[in-house]
Amino acid sequence: MIQPMPDKFDKTALITGASSGIGEATALRLGELGYTVYAAARRVERMSDLARRGIRVRTVDVTDDASMVALVEAILADSGRLDVLINNAGYGLYGALEDVPIEEARRQFDVNLFGLARLTQLVLPQMRAQRNGYIVNVSSMGGKIWEPLGGWYHASKFAVEGLSDSLRVEVAEFGIKVVIIQPGSIRSEWSGIAAEQLETTSATTAYARQMKVMAAVLRGVDHMRLASGPAVVAAAIAKAVQSPRPRTRYVVGGGARGMLLAERILPDRGFDKFIQLGYRLAASQGQSGPRGQEIGGD
Repeated sequence: MIQPMPDKFDKTALITGASSGIGEATALRLGELGYTVYAAARRVERMSDLARRGIRVRTVDVTDDASMVALVEAILADSGRLDVLINNAGYGLYGALEDVPIEEARRQFDVNLFGLARLTQLVLPQMRAQRNGYIVNVSSMGGKIWEPLGGWYHASKFAVEGLSDSLRVEVAEFGIKVVIIQPGSIRSEWSGIAAEQLETTSATTAYARQMKVMAAVLRGVDHMRLASGPAVVAAAIAKAVQSPRPRTRYVVGGGARGMLLAERILPDRGFDKFIQLGYRLAASQGQSGPRGQEIGGD
């Protein structure tokens, strides 16, 4: 239900995947700036610290339509408006294309793309009525680059990029801004979880050699000197939603700009070699290679 715009209001933000990493850091940052923040995730028990700091904690499963509808309706009933949607929930499905069951691939898209799109559908009527709003989609360096054994994850993030670009033009006439965030290497639990899943999927298949290299790279992210904390991404998001004319993309975090530059200047097969050689070297040294990812809690 669309609510009328009150004469005076505090700006309201909804953040998904807020139980850890970028989502948690962004909830805290916007709360400090005076936003009424709704932090949503499946693991509500992990957001007790946010609740103690005045953040309004809510449960949501971005693969469950009824859950998303109920969340948006409750926020509008409570606050009367919604100024910012930050689609941050996500995870990385790694494994050889040949090895990953198609049901798992569908879930990757359900979380990383379709959940994002459905929540956006639900908030757009209110934002159009307000003639203002921000849709912030946390993509990844992985939306512009590629890695072996990361096909489904990268495909989902490439899709987020295309969806966001089209949406930006589509809703501009209503005063709604669409922003893409492209984090580089960020310290969080994301990489360890992705490595475990990769090992489960491809450790005993024809791709076992590549799996060992990629798992070592993923597990090394937290030890990278170039890796950044989630607060770096939160600061970029806060900057974007406070700007009357935000940039279309914000590239932030360890190694992000260098990786994008390499992808732009190298031919495709040149970038293939860059990734393959760089990752093998990094794995042999027990360090993380040049990679980019988004981290979302759930």
